[in-house]
Amino acid sequence: MSFFDISALVIVMITLAAMPSTSVALVVIRSATMNPTNGVAVSMGIVLGDLILVGLAILGLTVLSELIGGFFLAVKIAAGMYLIWFGTNLIRSRTINLTCKYSSTGGGLSASFLAGLFVTLGDVKAIVFYASLFPAFVDISALTLPDIAIILLITVAAVGGVKLVYAFAATKVMAI
Repeated sequence: MSFFDISALVIVMITLAAMPSTSVALVVIRSATMNPTNGVAVSMGIVLGDLILVGLAILGLTVLSELIGGFFLAVKIAAGMYLIWFGTNLIRSRTINLTCKYSSTGGGLSASFLAGLFVTLGDVKAIVFYASLFPAFVDISALTLPDIAIILLITVAAVGGVKLVYAFAATKVMAI
């Protein structure tokens, strides 16, 4: 992976991790209603879920690229078109106010961690995102072990860092 590829991947991962989503709401709710430690536990669960999805995407795309060879270019183009369509619809969508009823009496750190993990693993959009993101930034056929390590580190730093910012920002908001 080139420096440009790594930089672009970092920017995209940070941007997408910062966008309002179910995982962001979960981190904020757990931090605000329980304590920052629960927000950190949720963030760790989300990061583990993302790492699992990244691994599955890389393994799946590697197998796919070996099976279909030259046709993989069409898959990459289709994935890029999907991302453009998804981003356009996200930008044009209207926000909806949702009322959230939450009880902070149950669960501890393990419940927070598992909630973050299962929210991430159950998010079909995240699976499609990872399956369509990596062909745009990574040449799967030329992927090396150091490249995979870099991708995993970027995932931990970008997703984990953003979610931790949300966790601690939520406690500051509640203090005001």
